[in-house]
Amino acid sequence: MVTIDGPGGAGKGTVAAGLARRLGWHWLDSGSLYRALGWLAAREKLFEAPDETLADLASRINVVPAGPDTHVTADGQDIREWLREEKAGEWASQIAVRPQVRKQLLPLQQACRIPPGLITDGRDMGTVVFPDAVLKVYLTASPKSRAERRLKQLNALGVHGNLTDLTREIAARDERDRTRALSPLSPAPDAWVIDSTHLSAEQVIEQIWEAGRCFF
Repeated sequence: MVTIDGPGGAGKGTVAAGLARRLGWHWLDSGSLYRALGWLAAREKLFEAPDETLADLASRINVVPAGPDTHVTADGQDIREWLREEKAGEWASQIAVRPQVRKQLLPLQQACRIPPGLITDGRDMGTVVFPDAVLKVYLTASPKSRAERRLKQLNALGVHGNLTDLTREIAARDERDRTRALSPLSPAPDAWVIDSTHLSAEQVIEQIWEAGRCFF
């Protein structure tokens, strides 16, 4: 069990998927659950609804870690392609501050811990969801580099993005994640902190691989 936490744009998903592929383990992209919930809330116009109403939407989400991928459906519809949209990340960040929502999604995430092993990334995987993980990583990078990476991802998808706007959005999302009452973004006390500002995803994967050889 390996957890990779950190702010948005640090490369958690790329690293987690790559490590899962190398190990032949499963990958849980926990952020996809919050994005899916945000998608449902936006579609149902429920962003101003009470926590309990939003939390009830979780029953309409299904997640299956399948090798180096995470299959997510909402109301039986495969929405993985849509979840890559920048707006989905913003909605997820707004949803994630709701305590009841986080509690409702907890067992859904923990149920993904299946053989032969799980690599999971998110904001509180090592601190709340899987505190007994054998290896915990906190992956970070400068806001500017994270915005530049996100811009490249959007361009690759044929989506127009603005670096200034992305940097501002990332800073706002960081602030929400750090200051929320439940499960604020922070490294676990026993997490290994890696700054990926000047590292490629493959270099980060190699560092984790070497550090975790005794566990894998």
